[in-house]
Amino acid sequence: MYRIAKKTVLNPTVTEMWIHAPLVAAKAEPGQFIILRVDEEGERIPLTVAGTDREAGTVRIIFQIVGATTEKLNHKEAGDFIQDFAGPLGVPTVTEGIRRVLIVGGGVGCAIAYPVAKKFHDLGCEVVSVIGFRSKDLVILEDEFRAASDRLFVMTDDGSYGRQGNVCLPLGEMFGAGERFDKVIAIGPLIMMKFVVEATRPTGIPCDVSMNPIMIDGTGMCGGCRLTLCRDGRRVTKFACVDGPDFDGYEVDFDEAMSRGSMYREFEARKREETCNLFKAGK
Repeated sequence: MYRIAKKTVLNPTVTEMWIHAPLVAAKAEPGQFIILRVDEEGERIPLTVAGTDREAGTVRIIFQIVGATTEKLNHKEAGDFIQDFAGPLGVPTVTEGIRRVLIVGGGVGCAIAYPVAKKFHDLGCEVVSVIGFRSKDLVILEDEFRAASDRLFVMTDDGSYGRQGNVCLPLGEMFGAGERFDKVIAIGPLIMMKFVVEATRPTGIPCDVSMNPIMIDGTGMCGGCRLTLCRDGRRVTKFACVDGPDFDGYEVDFDEAMSRGSMYREFEARKREETCNLFKAGK
């Protein structure tokens, strides 16, 4: 069992928790993830490590409430326990040889992008960050990004905060002005990452994306997290849990990934509603 050391509501749909898991905290690096179960009957879900406090032995997770499991998790409070917290899993984000990096985060994907930006910042790299949200009410981690970035662009779709527009707007301006980066890293909704890749492609700058598809065991055995990469004219299958979650964005078949990612959307919404009704009934 793993104790919830701290819980904070970041916005109406996103929650932050610090989980006491000393062995995970001692080894986890930016880009890696954990798999948790809320209780013995619960499903396994992957959540990216959003930070660690090695001294306290805690791991930060930030999650969006979208299905039954995240709904159940959100009803837990500081001092409560969750059943399983396995990790760290996946390959850490590669930082070697990079001196100037452009980090692009969208929505709750900013929880994944922030520790990556901080890692580069701590290594002495020049970090330019672009974070995007639908509206002001959904903005998260702005202060953390500002502290970890040499420049920060905050975008909202409706213009209620920062600049109006999507994350590709400042990218186009920087690329158009001839700015160069050693790497672009995009983390967020699949459609956002697809457009960031296409905006970056003409520059030839390497562009990595963080893929978080359907996962079950997190060890590569179930095959649920398979992705198709288009490499040298061939279609190659990789598994996000062991080969990723970071991949070359120019190779990812985003259309297939989006199709697979939407397979259970209605089921998740229905199960979340059922779970909400159970909590309302006090069961």
